[in-house]
Amino acid sequence: MKKLILTMAIAVMGFTAVFAQDSTLRARRPMPNLTIEQRAERATNAMDKKLSLTADQKTKVYAIELDRAKKMDVFRNEDRSAMKDKMKSRKADMDASKTKLDNILTAEQKTKLDAFRAEARERGDKMRKGPGKPRKDKAPVVSNPPAQG
Repeated sequence: MKKLILTMAIAVMGFTAVFAQDSTLRARRPMPNLTIEQRAERATNAMDKKLSLTADQKTKVYAIELDRAKKMDVFRNEDRSAMKDKMKSRKADMDASKTKLDNILTAEQKTKLDAFRAEARERGDKMRKGPGKPRKDKAPVVSNPPAQG
């Protein structure tokens, strides 16, 4: 009888340990390989959904996003060693496309877009820091520093 209870207890603990591992958090979905046009269309649709673009604005935004996607594709396919040198030009291209978008949008749409950009920036910062990584903010503040003499 003791052997049966012991065997069942070991089996229950084994099953508990096996099913306690949740591997869904670690498995990432592979990114779909989209064409340049599909990326531009996806970005335009997302912006249309968030900002309620007019038909004219939607065509202009699509043209800007298509240009941005083409430049990003060239940037991604270049030599990895040359990437650091190209970062400044990439940043300038991104700023230029943001400026073009801001010229197309209304004031209300601009404020919404700025809010979405800020939210995305925060999510990116969170992902970069990661859930288990310690924060590297500032040195702790000492309320009573030792007397120097």
